[in-house]
Amino acid sequence: MMTKVAFICVHNSCRSQIAEALGKHLASDAFESYSAGTEIKPQINQDAVRLMKQLYGIDMEKTQHSKLLAEIPPVDVVITMGCNVTCPYLPCRHREDWGLDDPTGKSDEEFISVIRIIEEKIMQLAERIKTLRLP
Repeated sequence: MMTKVAFICVHNSCRSQIAEALGKHLASDAFESYSAGTEIKPQINQDAVRLMKQLYGIDMEKTQHSKLLAEIPPVDVVITMGCNVTCPYLPCRHREDWGLDDPTGKSDEEFISVIRIIEEKIMQLAERIKTLRLP
C-alpha cells in the first residue's frame, strides 16, 4: 500500500498545489500526493499555474482544484507549507513543516525559487519514504 502525503496550507491555492503537482510528477513511485486547506480560493494561483506549465509542462488547472481538508482521504504524512498563522491540523503518523514563504504577489524569480525548494524537498521526502519506510 502506497504512503499517502498531504500538502496543506490555509487556502490551498499556491504552495500546497505546487507540492501536490510536483509530488505526482516526480515522486509517484514513492507516495500518493494530495493537497488541501481550511479555506479555498476560487482558482489556483495563476502565477503558479503559469510557471508550473513553463518549468515542468504541468497544467495544474486540468488536474487539480482547491480542496478542503475533509475532501481528501486519510493520509500517513502531513506537510505544512509554513502558514505564518496557525497551520491546519490533519491526523497523520508523521508531520513536518517546510516553512516556505508564500510567493503570491512576488516576482517570478522569487516564485521560481520557492518552486525549486519544493522540488528539492519532494525529492528528499521521496527518498526518505523509499529508504526509511516513512512513516
